[in-house]
Amino acid sequence: MPTATIHRTDLRGLEKVYEGKVRDLYNVDAQFVLMVTTDRLSAFDVVLPDPIPDKGRVLNAISNFWFAKTQSLVPNHLSGRPLASVVHDPEELGLLEGRAVIAKRLRPLPIEAVVRGYLIGSGWKDYVRTGKVCGISLPAGLKLAQRLPEALFTPATKAAAGAHDENISFEAVERLLGANVAAKVRATALALYAQAADHAGERGIIIADTKFEFGLDAAGELTLMDEVLTPDSSRFWPADSYVPGVSPPSFDKQFVRDYLETLPWDKKAPGPKLPADIIARTSEKYREALARLT
Repeated sequence: MPTATIHRTDLRGLEKVYEGKVRDLYNVDAQFVLMVTTDRLSAFDVVLPDPIPDKGRVLNAISNFWFAKTQSLVPNHLSGRPLASVVHDPEELGLLEGRAVIAKRLRPLPIEAVVRGYLIGSGWKDYVRTGKVCGISLPAGLKLAQRLPEALFTPATKAAAGAHDENISFEAVERLLGANVAAKVRATALALYAQAADHAGERGIIIADTKFEFGLDAAGELTLMDEVLTPDSSRFWPADSYVPGVSPPSFDKQFVRDYLETLPWDKKAPGPKLPADIIARTSEKYREALARLT
């Protein structure tokens, strides 16, 4: 079943319109695009030279699981169209199996809808420095990785390739999107996180934080897009080893970030090559997340 890893795609007969850190987009027609999830891995906003076996299929399967589970909360980008209706070459169909979807064409909103349930990462650094996370005041004395009193909506800009996302205030989101859309994005992101955290918690996984992406369809309806609650867009921790005050092990790419932090690398492209054991263990972590969640 596992086929060769795919670092980048170049499909015949379809126009590639975007190559992101992980996903390639192809034009289908005025209403739809083909979205391919590759095995690329990015860290510190740099795409690393080594693909991770099965990563694209795992991310695609996890996203599709969550899209189905959350469709009562918000519409999503899935069209339901089979790949064979667009891709006719048998070799390319085999290449794309399990890693591509035909998605509705949307107008992406220019923010990352980040939700934090636990105090970790840049949120922890912000709290240590200011007593706040993204301008939101928190009680004194919280520990690293501690569960927050309530989940926080902490939006960020979408940075260009090679640049870093920057946290912004909710007032800035209102200026970008308008008050009504901003309020709907915040409420929807928090509801999605709450539902997902409950589901994952029953399966021994803590979702520490995550980011959602939304777009507007032709009628202006808010629509969930891109990827949802994957190890690339979220921090997943095993609940059985979670202890506040200690940075937990993870099912996500934090494992690779931790390895990269041990290297004399300036976090600029090109990224360093990964040892075979780091590649293999990363692939295992992604597959375990899929198995547990679904």
